[in-house]
Amino acid sequence: RDPTASAAMSHRKFERPRHGSLGFCPRKRCAHHKGKVRSFPRDDPKKPCHLTAFMGYKAGMTHIVRDVDKPGSKQHKKESVEAVTIIETPPMIVVGIVGYVRTPRGLRSLTTVWAKHLSDEFKRRYYKNWYKSKSRKAFTKYTKEESEKQKDFDKELARIAKYCEVVRVVAHTQLSKTGLSQKKAHVMEIQVNGGSSKDKVEFGKNLFEKEVPVKSVFAKDEMIDVLGVTKGHGYKGVVSRWHVTKLPRKTHRGLRKVGCIGSWHPARVG
Repeated sequence: RDPTASAAMSHRKFERPRHGSLGFCPRKRCAHHKGKVRSFPRDDPKKPCHLTAFMGYKAGMTHIVRDVDKPGSKQHKKESVEAVTIIETPPMIVVGIVGYVRTPRGLRSLTTVWAKHLSDEFKRRYYKNWYKSKSRKAFTKYTKEESEKQKDFDKELARIAKYCEVVRVVAHTQLSKTGLSQKKAHVMEIQVNGGSSKDKVEFGKNLFEKEVPVKSVFAKDEMIDVLGVTKGHGYKGVVSRWHVTKLPRKTHRGLRKVGCIGSWHPARVG
């Protein structure tokens, strides 16, 4: 007797694709309405120093007509109409450098060096309500000390160049250059790849308080990864949330529900 025969479960009669994209999981309310970079591209010291990410805002959508190049498909060498998203990318401003040291438990930040002149657009990020706050003292002490002690500024940059393997710049967007009403800038760390640690620090230092256009990060026709947060559709049932099939007309206790989700035993959704 085959010992694996008893372990084999029954099969379904007709196969079908799963419902809903796993790319949007977990389907719950986001903590921050800004995408999080889980991993930056792999670093190659042989290449020149360059930034690896950029931030933009969805401006709208349109459609394009393109020739499909997919051998074996019925659409091969035919025209196809596809939806595209237009992303507005005003230049970002670099305001700091962070150095990370590799440890057995992952990356640990060693130190952060900030630029001497920071815009109100960036400082707003550190306040819940900029309009009502009276002091607005974010970074005032730091910028005063750094203007007096240039030696400490260079010392911290030298520490990053000596000990850190991963160097990232802190950059913020310029919402004033978009059509949005928000004034609080979005801030993110962008990894610097290519060259040695010393080259990366010098590269980041030269970008301080300067505008970085998107064409200096990405080239035309380059394949890139895009991440973001969906706008959300509130509390929904399974039909509009996962696009499962509605049950037949005379179904007891409602149509917009999931029917059979498997056998009684094992008593779990597998």
